[in-house]
Amino acid sequence: MGVEFDCFDAEREEITLRFTAPDSFITPRGTVQGGLVAGFLDEVMGWAHVWATDHEEAPLNLDITMTLIRPVMAGPLVGKGRVIKRGRRVIYLEGELFDDAGNLLARSTSTAIPTPRPGSEA
Repeated sequence: MGVEFDCFDAEREEITLRFTAPDSFITPRGTVQGGLVAGFLDEVMGWAHVWATDHEEAPLNLDITMTLIRPVMAGPLVGKGRVIKRGRRVIYLEGELFDDAGNLLARSTSTAIPTPRPGSEA
């Protein structure tokens, strides 16, 4: 996905990642294919939970809902993902995707199951 870590705010349990949507992601309409937009959002939501649990857990999605607000074009993008609520059995996540100018392009929510992160000692 061409992801680059920017920062994690432990108090808010919010991660910021940077993406670059390459020309190969662009549809004949001139925008990033919707499934790839969902992939960017899934990435930021998942990493928010991973960082919030000190890399011990990873979410296993039960559902993801996405709303496309503006066309997503090739080029730099900023994703923000956060843990909304975390329980022992279910977690609720939220993600947003912005263009380089800070315009909101897409939003998502996810309900997931917390699971041990592959490769962790948990």
